[in-house]
Amino acid sequence: MNQLKGTGVALVTPFHDDQSIDFDGLKKLIDHVIDGGVDYLVVLGTTGETVTLTSAEKKQVLKSCLEYNAGRVPVVYGLGGNNTMSVLNDIAGTNFAGITAILSVSPYYNKPTQAGIIEHYKAIADACPVPVILYNIPGRTMSNITAETTLTLAEHSNIIGMKEASGNLEQCMHIAASMPKGFLLVSGDDLMTKALYSIGGSGIISVMANALPATFKALCHGTEDKSLQAAFSLLPLNNLMYAESNPVGIKNLLYHLGICGDQVRLPMLRASLDLNQKIKAEFQKLK
Repeated sequence: MNQLKGTGVALVTPFHDDQSIDFDGLKKLIDHVIDGGVDYLVVLGTTGETVTLTSAEKKQVLKSCLEYNAGRVPVVYGLGGNNTMSVLNDIAGTNFAGITAILSVSPYYNKPTQAGIIEHYKAIADACPVPVILYNIPGRTMSNITAETTLTLAEHSNIIGMKEASGNLEQCMHIAASMPKGFLLVSGDDLMTKALYSIGGSGIISVMANALPATFKALCHGTEDKSLQAAFSLLPLNNLMYAESNPVGIKNLLYHLGICGDQVRLPMLRASLDLNQKIKAEFQKLK
């Protein structure tokens, strides 16, 4: 799975002001991130506002992303949920042509036990025709995937990696210390990327790479000095990206870049005037 090392960009889903999907903006975004040097695309993850898209819209977005990408970089498809049977039905109804792997979030809201999480992922991995990347984000799911659970699941032949967004470096170190050779330990937090690389991580699935792909190319593939410089350059913007929840901040930054609008779907609201001004000021410094 060397093709899934480096920077994966968690693509936003651009909207027009009338809330319809802006496919021209999506194409412009994909060209921007690929030209900027990202290693792969992640389609319909959390940053893509998947929970507010209809089933038909999800199919349209996936189809369009595959067409716009035209085989230039690998594509990882966000396919998960808290109803295991529903996820299995989605797998059965998906055409995986052009999809390299899926990113499957840990079950949210119902807070399963670790044993339940293991059985959930085993069922998905058994059914899925492409490899599975686990996704641990306790801040959204209210349920952590422990290092022990990750290592148990890493033994499954169709589970190839973990996107770790727990913010717990000690937990990540336990995974890195015992994970199988070739297992992908991927940062789910832009600022944790360098730390995960230092313990054997494979890269980042990034929010800010939507706007700053070249920065992440330097972070993941540059010399040590350039990599550190790139990592430190993210500090002023990072907290602004999440001040009003993701993807409000990154969409506002993309608006200032002229790539797409900053419209989001309820219950999210587009960036407040105060946040807009702060992001604009930091953007001007970057330029």
